[in-house]
Amino acid sequence: MKMRTQHTFFIILAQLLCSSIINATIGRPRGVSISMASLYQPAEDGTFTCLDGSSKIPYEYVNDDYCDCNDGTDEPGTSACPNGKFHCTNAGYVPSNILSSRVNDGVCDCCDGTDEDAGRIECVNNCKDLGKKLREEQDRTRKLQQEGFEKQKAFSEEGKRVHEEKIRRQAELEKEREILEVTVKDLETAKLEAESPETEAKDKHQKAWDELKAERQAKKESEAASVAFKELDTNGDNSIDLLEIIAHSEFDIDSNGVVSEEEAKEHLEDKERVDSDTFIKDIWPHVKDIYKKPSTEEPPPEVDPSTEARGEEAQTEQIEPPAPGEPPSPPDEVDEEGEYDDDEDEDDDNDVDEPGVNDKDEESMPDYDEETKKLIEAADEARKNYDEANSKLKELDNELSSIKSYLEQDYGPNREYAILQDQCFEYTDREYTYKYCPFSKGSQRPKSGGHETSLGNWGNWAGPENDKYSVQLYEKGQNCWNGPDRSVKVHLKCGLEHRLLSSSEPSRCEYAFEFETPCRCSQPAGGTAQPHDEL
Repeated sequence: MKMRTQHTFFIILAQLLCSSIINATIGRPRGVSISMASLYQPAEDGTFTCLDGSSKIPYEYVNDDYCDCNDGTDEPGTSACPNGKFHCTNAGYVPSNILSSRVNDGVCDCCDGTDEDAGRIECVNNCKDLGKKLREEQDRTRKLQQEGFEKQKAFSEEGKRVHEEKIRRQAELEKEREILEVTVKDLETAKLEAESPETEAKDKHQKAWDELKAERQAKKESEAASVAFKELDTNGDNSIDLLEIIAHSEFDIDSNGVVSEEEAKEHLEDKERVDSDTFIKDIWPHVKDIYKKPSTEEPPPEVDPSTEARGEEAQTEQIEPPAPGEPPSPPDEVDEEGEYDDDEDEDDDNDVDEPGVNDKDEESMPDYDEETKKLIEAADEARKNYDEANSKLKELDNELSSIKSYLEQDYGPNREYAILQDQCFEYTDREYTYKYCPFSKGSQRPKSGGHETSLGNWGNWAGPENDKYSVQLYEKGQNCWNGPDRSVKVHLKCGLEHRLLSSSEPSRCEYAFEFETPCRCSQPAGGTAQPHDEL
């Protein structure tokens, strides 16, 4: 009994010593990252617990090329578990994880070659070369980003400076507006006060002119009626009877070529005859538009057909030559129509003035009197002063509106994007030229020429919640045929210049621009400190 107990004690002691030796020498299994190494140490009872907690297996089952855990975590260094991951340490480069199925497949996937057994394939460790190139690229990118960030800081300072200037200018304009608004109201009152007597004087002058015109017109009508009465009164008995009306064909109402007695009576308003006063007052207003003044021109003489032919021959007769020693007779002058002018010696003083010349003066309203002119001048001056002040007030309001719009615009967290306001950038591909005007619009036009199509107007910042200022949305562009309104998202990236890099149409009528700008650059990690090599 004593011997069994001692034997058991030595067995337990040996197991404990072996366990301690294993824990001290085992390290981390193949395919396990340093950060996960603590999870792959054997338990005190020499077991390993699957990382999903689903089961516990003997530690020696780890990397035995047989998948015991449902999550495949017992085989990080073999290809036994299809859902397993193998960790490439890649010292000197970038650590990575690959699928377990790519372990020992004859292809070197890790730059350090640890995914392949040395006995099967010889992998060249090129992690240091890759790391060197990576660090050179990172250094170049860091320098560019730092340079872009310096520009971004300058843009931000400029945006803040302009912002402060706008605020100061806004305060100045608001004070100026308060004073100017009072001035405009006072000038408007003065204008109205000056316009009232001006209007009254003008109306009085216009009324007098209208009355004078009416009086002249009535006189002309009366004179025309008197003349017509005398012309119609062919027998001179100071009255117009039916026969005198019948003699004028223009009074033919039914256009049958004859003025009947009934038609004549209708024109004389059922009277047999009318005197001068009745004609002027009652008859003339109704017949003045149809009455035709008797023609005073003599009818052209009748031409004998037998002499008509000789007329042309007479025109071709030659003029007899002058007698010897006599000067030739001067030719008759020919007027513009080709006829000879025999009236050259007539006295020009017999010319008659053109009718209606003096009538123009009678039709023009006479000038205002001096008092009215002074009232007009005073009103004009008042209007001028009011218009100038009111125009200045409108200009001031427009400037205030522009400043308000600028101050309310979101130009980025540090107003660095304000530098892009009022600028436009273009990009041309094989078919179109795309135009991007930040905080205004996006558009496209055919490269071969044609009208511009709106892709959208400024909407808002549309980046993800953690990076709001990475994307801009321009919406409500020109409607697509049988589709939605066009829109464009502008994706911003860091660059040393403002450049529109590309355009695409991921979805129908939904466009995407890529725009490079220093405004998007942030300070590189570690500031301006130079990076150092690790591992």
